[in-house]
Amino acid sequence: MTESVCFVHVSDTHFGAVKEYGRDHFTPYPCAVKLVEVINSLPVTPDFVVHTGDVATNPDVAAYALARQVLAGLKVPVYYVTGNHDQARLIREFLPMGPLEWLVSDPEVLCYRFGVKGYRFLVLDGRAPDHLDPHGLLSEEQLAVVRQEATAVGPPLTVFIHFPIWPLNSPWMDENMLLLNGDKLHEALLPARKRLRGVFHGHVHQSMQTVRDGIVYTAVPSTYSQFSAWPTDFRANLDPDYPPAFNVVQLLPEQTIVHQQVFSRP
Repeated sequence: MTESVCFVHVSDTHFGAVKEYGRDHFTPYPCAVKLVEVINSLPVTPDFVVHTGDVATNPDVAAYALARQVLAGLKVPVYYVTGNHDQARLIREFLPMGPLEWLVSDPEVLCYRFGVKGYRFLVLDGRAPDHLDPHGLLSEEQLAVVRQEATAVGPPLTVFIHFPIWPLNSPWMDENMLLLNGDKLHEALLPARKRLRGVFHGHVHQSMQTVRDGIVYTAVPSTYSQFSAWPTDFRANLDPDYPPAFNVVQLLPEQTIVHQQVFSRP
C-alpha cells in the first residue's frame, strides 16, 4: 500500500438551539463557523472530516438544524460519532455522512464502518444510559463487532469513539469521563495492534495521548473551549488560555502523524 489518507478530527462543538447560546464562558456557534472556514482553507484537502461527538449540548431539533447549516459548509465528506450530549437518531436525521456500512441496525446507535483508499475506519457508539452520564459504556453487541473487525490480518484500521478508554491522571476526569468498560474494548482491539493506526476520541476538551500495549489513544481539543486536566484537578476547571483547536491526522503506509491546529476564537 503506497497511498496515504489525511483526515481532520474535530469534536465537542456543542451547538445550542440558537446562535447566541453560551457554555463554559464562550459561544460555540461563531467558533464552529470559523472552524469550517479554517478547514476549507487548509493547504492540503483532507479525505474526510470526523466529528467525535457532542455535536450539540442538548439533543434537540433546533441545535442539530443549526449544526447542519454550519457543517454543511465543509467541502469534504463528514462522519459523526455519538457523544454523551447527542442522540444518534437526530444525528442520522439531520447530519449527512459519507458512504458507510451500518454494523448495528438500531437507529439509536451510530456504529458503522467505512473505507478510504484501502484503509478501514470503525465508528463506535459509547453513549451510556442517562444515569451513567457523563461516563460511556460500550454494548456487548458493539464489542462483538470490534472482535470481528479487529483481527490480526486485514487493512489498516482506525477507530473513532467519543469517550477516553483509560484513566488520564486527572482526578475529576477519571471519576466522571471514562468509558466504563474501556478495558474490554482494549482487549478486543489487541489482536489488531499491528494494523491499528490509532483510536481517536473527544469528550475531554483537551489534547491528550495515551499508549497501552502499543495502541495509541488520541484525544482532540474542543472547537470552542478546553478543560484543564492536571493531576491536581479534583473538579472540572477550564483553561481559558487554550484556544479552539482540531487535529489533522495523516495515515502513511508506515506511520501515523497527528498535527494539532489551533485557531483564534472569534
